[in-house]
Amino acid sequence: MSSSLQMAAEARLPSRFGEFRIFAFEQRTGQQLDEAVALVMGELRPDDCPLYRIHSQCLTGDVFHSLRCDCRAQLEQAMEQIAGEGKGLIVYEMKEGRGIGIVNKVRAYALQDGGADTVEANLQLGLDVDLRDYRLPAAIAQWFGLKQVRLMSNNPEKIAALEAVGIHVKRISAETDAGDQAGDYLRVKKEKLGHLIDGL
Repeated sequence: MSSSLQMAAEARLPSRFGEFRIFAFEQRTGQQLDEAVALVMGELRPDDCPLYRIHSQCLTGDVFHSLRCDCRAQLEQAMEQIAGEGKGLIVYEMKEGRGIGIVNKVRAYALQDGGADTVEANLQLGLDVDLRDYRLPAAIAQWFGLKQVRLMSNNPEKIAALEAVGIHVKRISAETDAGDQAGDYLRVKKEKLGHLIDGL
């Protein structure tokens, strides 16, 4: 199935971490339209190996400061590390709840309150464990001309998606001090989803 990536808009994004530029992207694959934004600091050149974070939308964590996950901590850590180097890229995908959407995510939370873990809750709802495939973030990295990146991630599927399009990946751990309430969430990521997490 053919797909096309389009950079739809670009603007300044001043933040408490420093000055970024924000790029809005659309990718259409058949009848499906996916959206993402890229936060860029500094000038990205093909011979660079910049810090790179692929971050999936997490309304509950990123916006409402939920302690059930480490998403906000990972995002802020990435922005701080990029600001420290003065250069880097974050792709923020509109893939709430590993792609199941905010309504189903809250339904999954309710099942987790009853004792299910994050994987079991999705399956009980008749949903896939993870609907993401990371083709869009890989295409965005290519759009910026990147040949190699230092990927801030614990997820081996993100590494594979970038390597599949010929981008060399050096992984940088994205572990954070997420707090006790996120412990079970992180253990499931490690034990059932294969995430590269040491500090448990």
